Amino acid sequence: MTELPTRFGPYGGRYVPETVIGALDELEDAFSEHSEDPTFQAELEGLLGAYVGRPTPLYLAKRLGERYGIERLYFKREDLCHTGAHKINNALGQVLLARRMEKRRVIAETGAGQHGVATATAAALLGMECCVYMGRLDMERQRLNVVRMRMLGAEVRAVDSGTSTLKDATSEAIRDWVTNVRDTHYVIGSAVGPAPYPEVVARFQSVIGSEAREQMLAEEGRLPGSVVACVGGGSNAIGIFRGFMDDADVELVGVEAAGHGLATGEHGAPLAAGSPGVLHGSLSYLLQDSEGQVAEPHSISAGLDYPGVGPEHSYLRDSGRVRYTNATDAEALEAFKVCSETEGIIPALETSHALAAIGREGARLAGPVLVCMSGRGDKDVDQAGAAMGLDV
Repeated sequence: MTELPTRFGPYGGRYVPETVIGALDELEDAFSEHSEDPTFQAELEGLLGAYVGRPTPLYLAKRLGERYGIERLYFKREDLCHTGAHKINNALGQVLLARRMEKRRVIAETGAGQHGVATATAAALLGMECCVYMGRLDMERQRLNVVRMRMLGAEVRAVDSGTSTLKDATSEAIRDWVTNVRDTHYVIGSAVGPAPYPEVVARFQSVIGSEAREQMLAEEGRLPGSVVACVGGGSNAIGIFRGFMDDADVELVGVEAAGHGLATGEHGAPLAAGSPGVLHGSLSYLLQDSEGQVAEPHSISAGLDYPGVGPEHSYLRDSGRVRYTNATDAEALEAFKVCSETEGIIPALETSHALAAIGREGARLAGPVLVCMSGRGDKDVDQAGAAMGLDV
């Protein structure tokens, strides 16, 4: 069986109660065994094709490229996946694993709601009980996804502690898992958490990068000059970066949420303005005050409103393999508007941060430029419309 990494440089590890060490070992053993099992691989690949809609297409965004001064700008269309985002790749893989481990129940945390919807979808497909934790504020911001999860048969539990956002939902999901670890699998939605979760999520999401690599070679006869993705916890970015990690000539760019601006302290950019610390079972960069207490993040995007980041991103920041930048709420909203009006594609607010960075840097990026269109903006139209003065 393949041994999974527990750390990326100094980052990662397991900082968890003793009660869940056994469950982490069980997950590691199950993933190592079943991910190499031809039967498991065939079932997952079959569902990714017939159910999720993979491979997702590569799309040349001509008008937006012209607007941004980029000759060849490509979207990797994860927004066309069933449920509307890349999250289904990982959720489906983990729920399949949970069934192999003979769990009867899965739980999840969610911010923007896309991971919650993806987990509820996979649970409905595979006949498992599902409970999703979501901050009260995020439930208000993403009410469409709350309804979708409930329609899929999942219980959605509101979290009112802290700032009632993703960090607090994650904490509540961990409490549930500790209590019900014997019959429950925790489907972590991003490349965060205690080992082996960051590697498990990265492997399930690496389908994005492997497809994009083949598609770029077929379309352009060469690899992209730059690959750009938004970074919250970091699963869509790790997924697409994995396809190009060993290609030194391909610049990898991750875009964090600068919120109201880094100088204001109201942002979600731990790689730019944080420091190493422990959050949700893993050592990584996070936002914290002078006493080491976790600081509250801010982003207009619920999926980027998180004070930490995955350990592999922390390592890639320090090593210099990935260049991390950021975009403000205002920049993301403008990119949301421009993409919608020039390409007829309404992007998720998360993806809009990546587009904002591309728009700001334009022709300075080595081309062709490939961006991970991590999700569609259906879930964000109420919030974005209100911010743009377009609501009824």
